[in-house]
Amino acid sequence: MSNDASIARELTPIERQALDHVWIHSARWLDLAERDGLRVMVRGEGCRLYDAQGRSYLDGLSGLYVVNVGHGRAEIGEAMAKQARELAYVSAASYTNLAAVQLGDVLAGLTPGDLDRFFFCSGGSEAIESAMKIAKQVQAMRGFPKRYKIVARRGGYHGATFGAMSITSSRNEKYFGPFMYGVSFVPSPNRYRNDFGVEGEAGDLLCAEAIEQEILAQGPDTVAAVIGEPISVSNSNHVPSPRYWQRVREICDTHGVLLVMDEVINGFGRTGTMFATEQFGVVPDLMTMAKGLSSGYAPIAAVAVGKALFEEFKKQDVVLAHLLTFGGQAVSCAAALKNVEILQREELPQRSAQHGRYLLGLLEELRSHPTVGDVRGLGLMCAVELVRDKAIKEPFGIGPAAAGHPYIRRLLELMEERGLLTRVFMALQLCPPLVVSRDEIDLMVTIVDESLSVAEREFGFA
Repeated sequence: MSNDASIARELTPIERQALDHVWIHSARWLDLAERDGLRVMVRGEGCRLYDAQGRSYLDGLSGLYVVNVGHGRAEIGEAMAKQARELAYVSAASYTNLAAVQLGDVLAGLTPGDLDRFFFCSGGSEAIESAMKIAKQVQAMRGFPKRYKIVARRGGYHGATFGAMSITSSRNEKYFGPFMYGVSFVPSPNRYRNDFGVEGEAGDLLCAEAIEQEILAQGPDTVAAVIGEPISVSNSNHVPSPRYWQRVREICDTHGVLLVMDEVINGFGRTGTMFATEQFGVVPDLMTMAKGLSSGYAPIAAVAVGKALFEEFKKQDVVLAHLLTFGGQAVSCAAALKNVEILQREELPQRSAQHGRYLLGLLEELRSHPTVGDVRGLGLMCAVELVRDKAIKEPFGIGPAAAGHPYIRRLLELMEERGLLTRVFMALQLCPPLVVSRDEIDLMVTIVDESLSVAEREFGFA
């Protein structure tokens, strides 16, 4: 990069404005300042995105595991406009609105078990913060004021606000520590590199037993909740045995600990059922949701709460010591209502299950690549784990840090050149919108295959 003037000549006016004024999350300045690193998207349709220079891309990540019903759904926009004309906002501290009431009723018919009370938020991190506060307050109201600790899982991701980051194992200690007190981490299911060196379901169950050991080590009378994603995308999509979650449920019940399941990414059809908890036969005490709740057409999230927990607030006539200005905002609720209607009408969870099996089958054929160590996933949430050495399963880096390796950066560049946008950390993620066609899946996998071949030759793996 020579100087700022040379950059300006290469950019369209809208890209120049973006570079000058927009702080893009989690992106390095130099990556953006180079022309091929900056993407200003101006239009989307189905599984495709179009940028300011007229380039077309397949969206292999549904934005950020968000756009489940696909881009360009005019009927969602129309529902939002109608709601905005009628009523956009009332105080979340004192009132609710018709769209929020209707959304709560619809969600109550979809969530598992007795999860039929909804605390609305603006995004996934807020939902996690809210769930932790609910869990801690309920424990105190039940007569256990010292039950404030949270047991989370290594490799898990729960958001970027302070509390959510505190229970995320890849938290940035250098810039943001010290974190919230009372958080501890335990092994997470991983059948490729099990922490106990045990394969299959037996390895999963040892990870469950580690949760009980941590509760006992901390002291059961100090632990408020255990939290985890049914299937953790940040931990590269390891799909545990149903017995794992069933055992975790048993452990929590034994010790009076609440179970929080984070469905922010997993929910609304992504894994082949409306919620991933359905795959495992468990009902948590609290369940967070966001992303696919509106497919990104408006910012909205929620915490689904079981009857027993809300009864504590009713019985003691105590408020939740928590407030979010935009919780249950009417236009966002209208977007979510129409989005859920589309998910059901077009049977997109079922489509995700069918097309996910097809995608996983094609990805299995990539195992012949020298840098492909493993392939796994459920529904349209699939991952290809990349390694420097297949014999010893040596990664290119640990967690998000792997994205900085030159091989991973080059692989992303090659895929973008061929028209595929996705994310690669330790694993290459393919999580397209649930409306993806088989032809589009074929093209995505072809691009991944070609890009792997080129990168492997360039870096001496092939």
